This record gives sequence, C-alpha cells and structure tokens, in this order.
Amino acid sequence: MTMNGEREGRERLVVIGGDAAGMSAASQARRLRGAGELEIVAFERGHFSSFSACGIPYWVGGDVVERDRLIARTPEEHRARGIDLRMRTEVTEIDVAGGRVRARDVDSGDESWTSYDKLVIATGARPIRPDMPGADAPGVHGVQTLDDGQALLDSLVHTRGRRAVVVGAGYIGVEMAEALINRGFEVTVVNRGKEPMSTLDADMGRLVHRAMEGLGITMVNDAEVTKVLTGEDGRVRAVVTEDAEFPADIVILGIGVRPQTALAEAAGLPLGAHGGLLTDLAMRVRGHRNIWAGGDCVEVLNLVSGQEQYVPLGTHANKHGQVIGTNAGGGYATFPGVVGTAVSKVCDLEIARTGLREKDARRVGLRYETVTIESTSRAGYYPGAAPMTVKMLAERRTGRLLGVQIVGREGAAKRVDIAAVALTAQMTVEQMTALDLGYAPPFSPVWDPVLVAARKATAAIRRA
Repeated sequence: MTMNGEREGRERLVVIGGDAAGMSAASQARRLRGAGELEIVAFERGHFSSFSACGIPYWVGGDVVERDRLIARTPEEHRARGIDLRMRTEVTEIDVAGGRVRARDVDSGDESWTSYDKLVIATGARPIRPDMPGADAPGVHGVQTLDDGQALLDSLVHTRGRRAVVVGAGYIGVEMAEALINRGFEVTVVNRGKEPMSTLDADMGRLVHRAMEGLGITMVNDAEVTKVLTGEDGRVRAVVTEDAEFPADIVILGIGVRPQTALAEAAGLPLGAHGGLLTDLAMRVRGHRNIWAGGDCVEVLNLVSGQEQYVPLGTHANKHGQVIGTNAGGGYATFPGVVGTAVSKVCDLEIARTGLREKDARRVGLRYETVTIESTSRAGYYPGAAPMTVKMLAERRTGRLLGVQIVGREGAAKRVDIAAVALTAQMTVEQMTALDLGYAPPFSPVWDPVLVAARKATAAIRRA
C-alpha cells in the first residue's frame, strides 16, 4: 500500500454501506474470489452491520425482545470472512475519474482516500423529515436504523406521558402504531391521505382504517402536520395541523423514505425520476462498467407497468447484493425487476398488495376491470375461519392480471404470493382459475379466495 491509498497486486472492491445490499454483495464476491485475488473494503457510518430495519417496529413493540436478534452478521463476523469492514466511517466523496473514495472517521474526523477497481454503492434511504418548526425536537423520532430504534426505546422508557402521535399511515406508520399500542400508549395517527396505506386503493385502505379504529387507534385522515409544539423543557408536547392540535408525549415520523443518493449525484452518476440511482440488469450503474448500486438507493423496473419505480424493501436489497456480488466477483447474474409485492399487519389485521393499483394502471394508460370479493381464510365451517377481502385488477383487452390487494385476518397476507407469481409469469385471470392450489378445510375454502377473484375477473373481462 502506498501513502496515497494506491496498492499493488490484487484487485480491490470498495463497498459503501454495511447493511443488506452492501454486505450481501461483499459476501457473495468473497465466496467467488478468495482474499488472495480480491481485496474487499467496506465502509459503514453507523454502529451496526447487516441488520433488519424491517424488524425495528416489532422490536419496539416487544415482539422481538433483544436488539441483537435483528443483526444477521456482526462486523467481527464479516472481518473473519476476509472483508475489511470499517465501522463509523462515512464516505464523503466519490472520485469516479480517479477511481477512489474519500472517507471520514465519524468519531475522530480523520479523512483518507481509498482507491478501487470496482465500487458498490449501497447507501440506502433516509427518512423523510418534514421542514417545519419543531421537527427536530427531543421526542420526535424517525425509524430507519438500529440507532434510531434504540433512541426511540430510550425515549419511550423515560417519557412521563402516554400519548403518542404517528405522522403518516404507510407501512412504517401502521406498524409503529401497533408497536405503541403494545407499549400501552394512546395512539393517534395523522395521515394526509384519504385513507391509511396509500399503497392500496382507497376502498381497501378504508378496511384498514376501520380495523385500526377498532383497536383503539385514533385515525385522522386528510390532515397534514404543519408544526410540532414544544414545552418549556424543549421536548415535544403536541403536533398541529391546519384544523387541530393533538397532544403528544412522543412523535413518530412514518411518512416514508427517500433514496440517499447525494453522494452519487455529486459524483455525476445518473439518477431517475424518484431520485434513485439507475442501473442495468446486472445492477451496474448506467454508463459505468465497474460501479454497481443496489438496495434502497436505486430505482427498479416494475415488470407490470414497464416503468422505473422506487421500492425500498429488504427483500430487493438482498437480491441486489447477490447479483452485484456475483458480477463483481467475476460471475454473471441479473435482476430483472419487481412486481411490487408487499405485506404488513396492524395487530391481527393482515395487509397485502402486488402489481398495480387503479391509479397506477391509469397513469400508464391501461384500460382495466376491477372486482372485489369477500371470502374466508379457511372453509367456512372450520373453526377459526376469518373474513378476507380480495380486490383484483385485470387488463380489459387481454385479461392479463394487473394487480391484487388483500385485507383480512390470519392467513390472508401470504396469499398475495400466488398473484405475485402470476404477475411475473404474465398470466391472464382466466389462466389463474386453473391453478392447482393446495386445499384442505384448515387452510382454505374449496375455491381459494384469490381464485374466486380470478373467476369473477374473468367474467368481467368477458362482459367487457
């Protein structure tokens, strides 16, 4: 190694980001190429590596007792596998022309350059924090990293009051509302949409709304928080909308995330309409042969709409990492895209969607039919059968499945996987009716609810 960060001999792979995409890429590249052939250096600015951000609401709510259960692999375990993982080190600049990155030690402030032959950008996402008075006050929390989760738990323990306001009613919002209910708080959710879960059509979101209110959660829709009020101690005491004020001892921001791509943008790398990096099928950054990107900082192709989309999910991040690591390690792999599958829950209500919503279909110019059916999770006579609502969209001319949304109780959410496979295979709703799905009274009615919806959609297409 020379004084300016140059080295001789082995190739060097540099990874920016020590969570799902970045460390999956590093680990896969190491499997394919030994330390004698490929040096791997990874930078992570936080305290933790390879952790499950998706599990944070369940840790906060008490379903997961220990924080460390959310950590898949520690920095020491990565280092033992031949990956030079440098924690609490933030990359502040990418010099594409020079093939190097500048990194700063978060604690000491020391900076140095590290050269690379191959670069992986896995900088993740950042929570949207509204630009309004009081948004940074003590007691106002975003939830993106384990550090965020720990800070929230500490705040919950030390706050005297039991009133919580969740701003936003997407996945994080509803999951955090449940976590706070489990913690014994009075919970109000302030949502600027007409119904919670904007990833669903409003008619399906209304089912979630009713269920949340049935759990004791106060839902305030069509409202936007304009400021956070603080007390004499500087800590949050209320949130304010245009029409009302809601007392709060704790506030959770659950209004979504944006791709963390300022570093890439400053380096001149291409971004899409949603602010995420643009890549090819091999997850290479477009126009750059030896730079890859994956995880919550990239946009992906939606296989149903044919358009780029921003879908920050751990499942995608891990797949991206596998593809990147295979290619950076000298193999060949591709990531073709997504169909937009996601599941969540609020207490015992399960929520699922895949494919396009009605407004998505309209946006890309598709003509479609929709059907909604009511069914049960098991045979109606079998103990524990619970209601389930399934909504299905199909293309009017061809009958091609476009999307499915499901809201119900136990056994509802994972049925969306049937539709996800059908979407990937570009099946028609008529073809779906012939699917040979498993049946026994404890698991399903004779006609599974998804197939009942497919039959009804087929009839609607024929009439159209």
